[in-house]
Formats: sequence, C-alpha cells, structure tokens
Amino acid sequence: MTARQMTDQQTDQQVQAGLRSLRTPAPEGMLDKVLDTLGLGDAYVRVEGPIGPLFIGFGRDGIALVERAQDAGDFEAAFRATFGRTVRRIDRAPKLIERVIDQRLWGKSKPSGPLPLDLHELPDFEQQVLRKVLEIPRGEVRPYAWVASELGRPLAVRAVGNAVARNPIPFVIPCHRVVRSDGRIGNYGAGGPTAKRAVLESEGMDTTEMERLPAKGVRFMGSDSTRIYCYPSCRNARRITDKHRIPLRSADDARHAGFRACKVCRPVDPPFRAAVA
Repeated sequence: MTARQMTDQQTDQQVQAGLRSLRTPAPEGMLDKVLDTLGLGDAYVRVEGPIGPLFIGFGRDGIALVERAQDAGDFEAAFRATFGRTVRRIDRAPKLIERVIDQRLWGKSKPSGPLPLDLHELPDFEQQVLRKVLEIPRGEVRPYAWVASELGRPLAVRAVGNAVARNPIPFVIPCHRVVRSDGRIGNYGAGGPTAKRAVLESEGMDTTEMERLPAKGVRFMGSDSTRIYCYPSCRNARRITDKHRIPLRSADDARHAGFRACKVCRPVDPPFRAAVA
C-alpha cells in the first residue's frame, strides 16, 4: 500500500468515526411514523362495537383481525400468533379504516368504495365465502346453503360453515348474518348464540320471530298478491302485509303453489344431507 493510499484510508476512518460521534437516538415514535407514512406498519385500535369493545388490527393491505379480546395484551398476542408479526396500538385509525368501521359496524352510511381487507393468508375458497357474506344486507340473514349455492357449490354447505366459523374479521365481515339452513340462528364464533342474537337485534332484527318461524317448519314467506317468495328477513318479505303473507316450508312447495323466487334474496332449498348445517 502506498503512502497516498494509507493517508486516504486514515482520512476515511476519521470521517466515519466523526459521523458515528454524531449519532443520537431517534425521537420516540419516529419509527412508527415512518412505517405509517410508508404504509408498512401493523397497528390496531380499540373501538366500541354493537355488543361491546372491539380490537381491530390492520396493515398495508387493510383490516386483518377483529376480536372481542379481554384486553390489549390478549389481542396483541392473538395477532402475533396469527400473523407472526407484532402490532402496536394507536389512538385513531386512518380515515379509510374509520369509514369501514362506521359503515360495517354501525350502518351509518351505505357501504361504498374500496373495502380494505387483508384475507390473502386464507385459502381461496374461504376468501370466496367471506366476500359473499359481505353481500348480505344489514338487518337480514341468509343460510349457509344460500352462500354455497351462490358460489356454485350447493353441496358445500358444511365447508361454508367451517369458513364462516374461521372468519378472522367478524362484525366487519358479517358472519352473524349467516344462519343454519333450517333458518335457526345457530352458533357464532364471536360469543355464541347469545352474542349473535344481540348483534342481529342491534341491526333491528326480531330474533324471537326468527326462531319462531323455523320451529313451525317455515323457511320462506310468500305474497299472495305478487306471487313472489323470499327469505323471511328479506326487505321484500318485510313489506308483505299480514293478510297477504303465505308461510312456505320449501322452495318446491312455493313453486308448486305458483310462486316465483325473489330476485333480491334468491332463496334456495338446502341439499338434503346439509339440512341441519
């Protein structure tokens, strides 16, 4: 090595040492702000839900996890176990996430625009099921058999039930609006049947009536004036006055009596083997 090279190397070392001496810890919260700006961080907020507090976790692809956790620590542990990443709490969600919360949890406005959901870690079929569930209107319910039929897989009722039970984003993706194929309320992963009734009632549904009809074997409601039959919770069924309401046990009975299926709720009979799913 020449004298000139040695001098240049010494100069480089002195410059690097000088730069290291200027290094100071970044202000608290700067990393979080940088991650937010780049859309790379995972965060969560605590919000009031229809039946109590909810923790809602999200990242760059949208909402990833919603839970009725006991406390923040439980939610953070659940997020880490699910995604293998840490998540940090923030005071207020980004505007897009806030809009989704207002629309999907409280029905403050009709859902519109892009819906930021992070479902990419789920199998394709489960994603299809949950996106179909999103189409069920607030204040209405559909059976598992309807979801299976809409997806072109009418015999996959139990698979649909399993996908709904594993929904990582309840309340936002309204799995509480999916009921048994016989019309009964059924179970609910976010708190059982009692919680499911409470969420449906918060949307204006009469759960006592919901249970009364299937107990009598009634799955559909027809109108003797329009000759159209619907699921009982369909907005069109709710418009039928008492004197024109015709209880129906099956889609076959409805067709044989000269009724046509509602084009809004598109009622279907469950396949025999899945009648209790």
